[in-house]
Amino acid sequence: MGEDGRVRKVWLGVSVGLGVSFSFVALLVVGTYMVAADLLGGAGGRAVGLAKGSVPASYEPLVQRYGNSCPAINPALLAAQLYQESGWNAKAQSPANAKGIAQFIPATWASHGVDGNKDGVKDIWDPQDAIPSAAAYDCSLAKYVKDVPGDQTHNMLASYNAGAYAVIKYGGVPPYRETQNYVKTITTLAKSFEAPVQKVQPSRQSAGAIYFAQKQLGKPYLWGGNGTPEEGGRFDCSGLTKAAYKTVGIDLPRVANDQWNAGPHPKRDELLPGDLVFFAYDLDDPRSIHHVGIYVGGGYMINAPYTGAVIRFDKIDTPDYIGATRVTQDGAKALPRADSA
Repeated sequence: MGEDGRVRKVWLGVSVGLGVSFSFVALLVVGTYMVAADLLGGAGGRAVGLAKGSVPASYEPLVQRYGNSCPAINPALLAAQLYQESGWNAKAQSPANAKGIAQFIPATWASHGVDGNKDGVKDIWDPQDAIPSAAAYDCSLAKYVKDVPGDQTHNMLASYNAGAYAVIKYGGVPPYRETQNYVKTITTLAKSFEAPVQKVQPSRQSAGAIYFAQKQLGKPYLWGGNGTPEEGGRFDCSGLTKAAYKTVGIDLPRVANDQWNAGPHPKRDELLPGDLVFFAYDLDDPRSIHHVGIYVGGGYMINAPYTGAVIRFDKIDTPDYIGATRVTQDGAKALPRADSA
């Protein structure tokens, strides 16, 4: 959310006068869209790695290393599983008694837990054991269903959710809605952690989100604002981005930190209008994201900055810029939901 105004007051010193704001955004957006088609092409072949800053720095080496344990997984897929299971919370515990960052239940841990850090203890709460154990378990399932037709990664994920017997019985992902949704969710979320990003053309979706956001220019910022009549139509940063994408049929989570994983992460020189741009206290830890804006081109965003300011244009190149997200419908749908204002 646009929560920490005191920090951003130091770094967001440049804004554009409201008297020329509408002509400014028109030139910025239209100009960027006109050249985008010439700049972007097909992605071609690409190796799967981790996007910079997509995984907390303390876990990135483990995810990168063990995400390459077998052909059925990759670092981005393993990251998506861990994020979906626990949100990177090493102390997470579910009502079903699933424990730790990888959410193993004790019985599964007893048979598949490994001593990843070689300290003589298989600790379900220690990410140095749990992350390699999650990768080893994935690979074990993949090996068990290796002769089943279809995509090996999809079959592995289906085995994780429904059991390998069901995958063998149905000759692939079984016709269970929960299992099919699980496979789609993890493979979609994985794109949020991948690098490099597959380039795409500018979309009407992005233009629609920008159109809504630019109509809010000049409105006073409101902490926790969702733009309701009772709030005078005012927003904070993530309230604005959520409302903007809601107008084009995409339901984002309420908080900036959660919006980060709503799609793949373009590099700074690959940004397109409509991308969400994020700012964090720790550039190696996306959990520390505290602010979000909507990119409009030319190095500028539409921004709801802090209490006492109005929604305006600001430059994105500040010391706390962590990266961007290209919002997709599937990416938003795949996010775990724990919305709060």
